[in-house]
Amino acid sequence: MNKEYKLEVEKRETNNRKNLKSLRKEGKIPGIYYSYDSEKSLSFFIEKSIINQAIKSESNLFSINVGGKDRTVLFKSVQYHPVTDEMIHIDLYGVNMNKEVVVKVPINLVGISSGVKEEGGVINQASQEIEVRCLPGDIPNIIDINVESLAIGDTILAGSINLDENLELVSSSEMLIVSVTLPMQDVQPAEEESEDEEDQKTDSSSQDSSEDSDKNESDGNSNES
Repeated sequence: MNKEYKLEVEKRETNNRKNLKSLRKEGKIPGIYYSYDSEKSLSFFIEKSIINQAIKSESNLFSINVGGKDRTVLFKSVQYHPVTDEMIHIDLYGVNMNKEVVVKVPINLVGISSGVKEEGGVINQASQEIEVRCLPGDIPNIIDINVESLAIGDTILAGSINLDENLELVSSSEMLIVSVTLPMQDVQPAEEESEDEEDQKTDSSSQDSSEDSDKNESDGNSNES
């Protein structure tokens, strides 16, 4: 079962852009908390250093205090700046430990496929994560997929992943996870003939034509005789 990592959050009173910008300059990340059992949401901010420590903890569940009550939450979504890749916003979702949730879990490829090692193929990971349904306490940190037996032309679809019995696949069973293919071949453009080669062909062609002409003329003279 996953251990909960405690997060210290502070209630945020304003949502205007200027205030949010100031918070980020101070090393604080704005966020919103909402829960399965309430339509209300709570705006908060959290120190960036605390978020970084939480990520390093590799925990999936976190504990925060909301309205004087400890609640178990998970990261529902995290937004990053498109240029700097800095975290700029986070959504926390309050869960019931006895009710299933749908989450995205990262995929980790294990081993070197035989198609790559023995046949010179290339492995292509089409999907970095899959969606599963499970109880909050059963959320895995990662799903390992062994690819050692894959030869060139082989694929693994989401439906063929051997999941733990407490996990239910939500992603399409036909979703491509990984494949092994032949390497791309570089197509070299045909080299243009050099001027010397073209001149030689032209001279040769002219000579052949001249010889044919002389022969025809000779044959004609013989016939006249």
